[in-house]
Amino acid sequence: MTNASRRRSNGLLKLVVALVAGASLPLPNTDARAQDDLLAQFPLVIHCKYKDTQHVFYISRISQEGVATYVASDRLAGTITLDGQAKATGGEEGGSCLGKTLKELRDSGQAYDLKQ
Repeated sequence: MTNASRRRSNGLLKLVVALVAGASLPLPNTDARAQDDLLAQFPLVIHCKYKDTQHVFYISRISQEGVATYVASDRLAGTITLDGQAKATGGEEGGSCLGKTLKELRDSGQAYDLKQ
């Protein structure tokens, strides 16, 4: 790993830690955002316990059908919809997020939204 890639990794880590800690980022022109903006409806970060380890999953993509994919280290990933339950991808095993809705993840303190 080069020094430049380490700096980028450290910057991303600092961003995730700041968001998890409750810091907010200034967003340009947030009043003009469309009400149907899917990214605004999903949390930026979800944390789950899997095999005695805490993992931070960050939103990677949202399909046109409204399926959000979250990824973490070790090639772990999962999907969720606005009205569905969290599912693990690439295997049947799951952690503490498996089967929970977005509301349940938010209520349990496992989902972190981008504050405006």
